[in-house]
Amino acid sequence: MKRARRTNFQVDGSREAIRLAATLAADVKRTRVRRRLTQRGLADRVGLSQGRISDIERGDGAAVPLDTWVALGLALNRPLAISFSRDLEPEEPRDAGHLRAQEVVLQLAQRSGRRADFELPTHPADPARSIDVVIRDDVSRCLVVIEIWNRLDDLGAAVRSTSRKVAEADGLAVLAAGDGPPYRVASCWLLVDTARNRRLLAAYPGIFAARFRGSSLGWVQCLVNGAAPPLAPGLAWIDTRAGRVLPVRRRRIAETPTTAR
Repeated sequence: MKRARRTNFQVDGSREAIRLAATLAADVKRTRVRRRLTQRGLADRVGLSQGRISDIERGDGAAVPLDTWVALGLALNRPLAISFSRDLEPEEPRDAGHLRAQEVVLQLAQRSGRRADFELPTHPADPARSIDVVIRDDVSRCLVVIEIWNRLDDLGAAVRSTSRKVAEADGLAVLAAGDGPPYRVASCWLLVDTARNRRLLAAYPGIFAARFRGSSLGWVQCLVNGAAPPLAPGLAWIDTRAGRVLPVRRRRIAETPTTAR
């Protein structure tokens, strides 16, 4: 029967085991000698032959069971300590979720032939005023300010922050225009599509409707198909897993009837 070919990880594992066994063997021998213990004496403590201890101390211990190494450490009063090294895989940044959403918007802008930038500072002295994504639409002569929200802990503060960024982006619009008339500044919020954000939107429909009067479908068409940005601020969902933006279906607010007296 043909033997299965060893994988690269198995080959590398065997080499590393031989190296580790040699390192441990040197420690065992130094400690045994320091303890004035013979190979026979150590062998009797751990239930091995003197010859096997000799083999281990020469570095022939790659196949020695783990419990034997543990017993040797205990017998020498140097308990074995084993752990994996640090993770060699790169860890995701803390803002990975936000970055994925920004990446979706940047990719959509590229597909529609627009220029885009992310974390663009509008107030150099305050990095918190950086815009998540700015899209430059030269056809419509418009700068689109996109703010992405994974989680809204203070809705009012978030609205005020966006208003400041939009006002400060007027200077960028003048620079983008060159010798022509200034670019218009438009803005849209993208809410990461989570159950929490959907509950928030359902809890305050009037506030969201008053703030974001632009057509959600119009904004989706702007971001996906390169249509002209709507005049009013907009709101849409962003699904980072599927890499797409979706319109928000607004719930109508019932008007309270008034009775004449």
